[in-house]
Amino acid sequence: MTMTPLSLSFSSLLKNKDSLQKFFNCYNAFHAQHDLPRYFGNRTPWKKARLWERNFSTVSRSRFVGLAEQACTKNYAKEATMCTTSASGQDMTNWLWSIYNETKKQTEALIPVISKNSVNPDTIFANNEMSLGDIEIYGFDYDYTLAFYSRHLHTLIFNIARDILIQEHRYPEGLREYEYIPNFVVRGLHYDVQKALLMKIDAFHYIQLGTVYRGLHPVPDKEVIAMYNGCHVPLENMSDFYGKSSHGHTMKQFMDIFSLPEMNLLCSVNDYFMKHNIDYEPVHLYKDVKEAIGDVHVKGIMYRAVEADIENYISYGEQTHAVLKKLYEDGKKMFLITNSPFDFVDRGMNYIVGKDWRDLFDIVIVQADKPGFFNDRRKPFRRVTDKGVLHWDRIHKLEKGKIYKQGNLYEFLRLTGWRGSKVLYFGDHIYSDLADLTLKHGWRTGAIIPELRKEIKIMNTEECVHLMTWLQGLTGLIEHMQVHRDPASQAVVQEWIEEREAMRSQTKDIFNGQFGSLFRTYHNPTYFSRRLSRFADIYMASLSCLLNYDFHHTFFPRRTPLQHESPFWPEQTSAGALKMPFIPQQNHN
Repeated sequence: MTMTPLSLSFSSLLKNKDSLQKFFNCYNAFHAQHDLPRYFGNRTPWKKARLWERNFSTVSRSRFVGLAEQACTKNYAKEATMCTTSASGQDMTNWLWSIYNETKKQTEALIPVISKNSVNPDTIFANNEMSLGDIEIYGFDYDYTLAFYSRHLHTLIFNIARDILIQEHRYPEGLREYEYIPNFVVRGLHYDVQKALLMKIDAFHYIQLGTVYRGLHPVPDKEVIAMYNGCHVPLENMSDFYGKSSHGHTMKQFMDIFSLPEMNLLCSVNDYFMKHNIDYEPVHLYKDVKEAIGDVHVKGIMYRAVEADIENYISYGEQTHAVLKKLYEDGKKMFLITNSPFDFVDRGMNYIVGKDWRDLFDIVIVQADKPGFFNDRRKPFRRVTDKGVLHWDRIHKLEKGKIYKQGNLYEFLRLTGWRGSKVLYFGDHIYSDLADLTLKHGWRTGAIIPELRKEIKIMNTEECVHLMTWLQGLTGLIEHMQVHRDPASQAVVQEWIEEREAMRSQTKDIFNGQFGSLFRTYHNPTYFSRRLSRFADIYMASLSCLLNYDFHHTFFPRRTPLQHESPFWPEQTSAGALKMPFIPQQNHN
């Protein structure tokens, strides 16, 4: 039986008429079988190839691989159906492995083409169509939006909170042997308060097996399944709207970057108690750690430490300054709403922007108490001086150059008139910064996801491209060849399934050895990722990505086919995502 090769590199196709013709025969057969439109019509193979190559850059890498996998396995499956009735077990085994080898060979031929279309980490990605030409007012959070911190800050928070547990909550002195582990956790994880388990949950409320930790050690899959009667977490047990464990919810979701030290500390204390066979109540432990972490912020310990050694804690600021300057020179209104106190913000902004930073902002609001700021109508604004002196007079308007504390969004809207889709607000916390603004007030929202840059760089590596491409090809083989129910065929398919499971673990580990990617649980989006797509119109690694676009740019989300739609059409990638030039470098200054 002759197998028609589906795909070769474009250079090989263009040099080999026979291979080129076979490729398009396979392509046309696949589309004829599914009654799909053909993009190449009756063109000659040479013209088809040039059209294909020209359009490939507008087709997402995963979809191109998906097409290859489907076209290949569909045709193989059709041939298999015609021959299985008379084939012996050994014949079927040989036949299936020949398909496996051919598919793997074809997949490897795709990898150089896919690798050339690596994703640019400085891209702004769109969940919802949005034009900067419609935006007149830009708002910002401060921490991890305007100011980015080094890992030294996480170590500082961990150490202070650990010492508070020992000194004020009478926890064992032995906890001092635990240090902050920088790459142990990722944000977006859920913590079962009653069971003292940290885990990753997907968009459909399913626990990703292999990512459940008690203390610093993984919990066996069988034990997890027994505890939860499967892998699904019911809605009533999930965290509340803001990711909190309250009103009967047993799960807490850690959504902001400041939560990384808190997760580390929870795991460390759990580990100590288990290691020393100490009986403890998980709910009390969670509340004590939460209170200790809160004290680091509320009592000003962290703020004073950062102000005293700001160069050690703030990573960089030049690009933040460039973004604010560009917006100011274009005549955009700007405001700042942060939960941090003024002294802390002022010290940081002096370092990042300069002493005249307040000249760039029309309104500055500190200690806003988000997300309460967006919902609680009762708190009025209060003016505060540079020295921290509070004024008692009623606020009738919000003035440039003055500092305001607390307040609420409803009063902010009344005093400014800044309503609806002409306002774009940036923040790093999907719930506290963005959710209410997009759901209740119609502001446009931009999520700052610093982890995005690291994850994209990993995605662009040859190892990741190879793993993901072959994983899709292998999944396609399993999907289509599972129909052969004879024992010999099922034994082969089972081997493929085991290989696929091993590869899925590999793809997790290349992002984070314990919990994998922030955005995916294997093939499904994470719970974090689903919330990001719902509450953020656009998202990016940092504000500096704005420097790559002019203020009339429209962001278009990619039209990703639904499961029932044809998987093959030229998709629009985010502008610049495939390493195409943005605007000339001289315009960045």
